[in-house]
Amino acid sequence: MIYLARNAKDVAVSYYHFDLMNNLEPVPGPWEEYLERFMTGNVAYGSWFNHVKSWWKKKEEHPILFLYYEDMKEDPKREVKKIVRFLEKNLNDEVLNKIIHHTSFEMMKDNPLVNYTHLPSTMMDHSKSSFMRKGTAGDWKNHFTVAQNEKFDVIYKKEMSGTELQFRTEI
Repeated sequence: MIYLARNAKDVAVSYYHFDLMNNLEPVPGPWEEYLERFMTGNVAYGSWFNHVKSWWKKKEEHPILFLYYEDMKEDPKREVKKIVRFLEKNLNDEVLNKIIHHTSFEMMKDNPLVNYTHLPSTMMDHSKSSFMRKGTAGDWKNHFTVAQNEKFDVIYKKEMSGTELQFRTEI
């Protein structure tokens, strides 16, 4: 199994925008309220903290490659090589470069099989937000107030204490 984790602050923003466009779920409400629910795990996908910690722990019992989204954005070639090694495969540079090209955010954003544009707007309303929005690390800074960030950091520290997980909130 391969698990790709993203920092909690950017996940909160990403989930919010997904819930704005996802007509299969209730309207997320204002950002301020949504962030409060996200911090307590009271969102459709449950607690981000519990999710990443549980997969981190599963590595002890199962062959799981745990990767970070921010690392993938920073150096896709390095991270794809980790996947290749984990899968015990050998790929030449031409194939490796094709994988990197076709799995880049920019390519996937334009791929209807990935970006949900093939679904009717009654399910995914792209006029509210696109499914593949920005794909950057650190966009949370455009959404969090100083007070929200401080509160989030307190909850994060409490929730993530006792783990070795180290997330970067920007590149």
